[in-house]
Amino acid sequence: MIIAAWIIFIFTAIQLWVVLLNAIFRQPLSASSKDFNPLISILIPARNEEQNIGHLLKDIQNQEWKNFEVLIFNDQSDDKTGEIVESYTKEDQRIHLINSEGLPDGWLGKNYGCYQLAQKAKGNYFLFLDADVRISGAIISGTIAKVKKHQLGLLSIFPKQNMYSWGEYLTVPNMNFILLSLLPLVFVRVLPFSSMAAANGQFMLFDANTYRKNQPHQTFRDNKVEDISTARLFKQKGIKIACLAGNHSITCRMYSSFNEAVNGFSKNVIMFFGDSGIVAVFFWLITTLGFIPVLIAFPNELGYTYFFMLIAIRVLITFVSHQNPFKNLVLAIPQQVVLGLFILKAFLNKSKKTYQWKGRNIS
Repeated sequence: MIIAAWIIFIFTAIQLWVVLLNAIFRQPLSASSKDFNPLISILIPARNEEQNIGHLLKDIQNQEWKNFEVLIFNDQSDDKTGEIVESYTKEDQRIHLINSEGLPDGWLGKNYGCYQLAQKAKGNYFLFLDADVRISGAIISGTIAKVKKHQLGLLSIFPKQNMYSWGEYLTVPNMNFILLSLLPLVFVRVLPFSSMAAANGQFMLFDANTYRKNQPHQTFRDNKVEDISTARLFKQKGIKIACLAGNHSITCRMYSSFNEAVNGFSKNVIMFFGDSGIVAVFFWLITTLGFIPVLIAFPNELGYTYFFMLIAIRVLITFVSHQNPFKNLVLAIPQQVVLGLFILKAFLNKSKKTYQWKGRNIS
């Protein structure tokens, strides 16, 4: 019991160290130069996004960066996504609609949409955005300047997550809990190891020449976590990448219900742990039930220190993620239960070899 308690104590201390690094080294965006004005291709795959696509297009038009083209891939939507985009193409010649002619065998829908968009893009940089992302301020100019400053092949951002229901508060914070307590994001840029790779498909900014040379969406055509796989591939090839935690200038409401969030996170949660289900289960056991051996072995100052570290981890992650600290502390235990549900459902999906996403069966 003593050995188990020490392992859990040390692991929690390492988590706190990682979170502190993420809180201290926030990696602000760089100031843009007026003399640097390349064409940016903003590429948006969209399937049944009538609730979101118009808002995003308006956000793009309101950006201070004006030298851009916007290409939207309408992936066989059966709502008004195409009509909404068409209305924008009539008033802004920089916006273009591409309608899917069908999904070829061996491809996932989003991957194929991104690949098609990249084939038609003309820019010096490719910015892939999910349709449910909202952007404001100078996010495009700031990220372009950072890519140029550090000579990056890829810059990715985890947006601030907007949550409006208890189902979202129980589920969505788990993503930041895993990411920010296991990976110092500054290491993604400064260390060459592929184990120090992270990316988020909601916002991925590529140097266009790097993208064209490596064709990541074609390479990972049937990979449901192509963003993480792309980051690892680039690391293996010696291409510099960076990953940031976003602020109020880039936000997203990923899911609108508990069931939707569970289905969404279960498709990629194992990838956060190096695609190892065993590591995922051990992480869940340590972070959920680890207090039991610690309480038994350390009913003294070490036990108090352990619980202080648990609270500090939650508070600091909330700070970095721009979330509500009170709700995340109060809901910490049910959030851990839900994290276990993500992992369980991921195993069930793997055993069934398929699951449904946006009306399609994903193998």
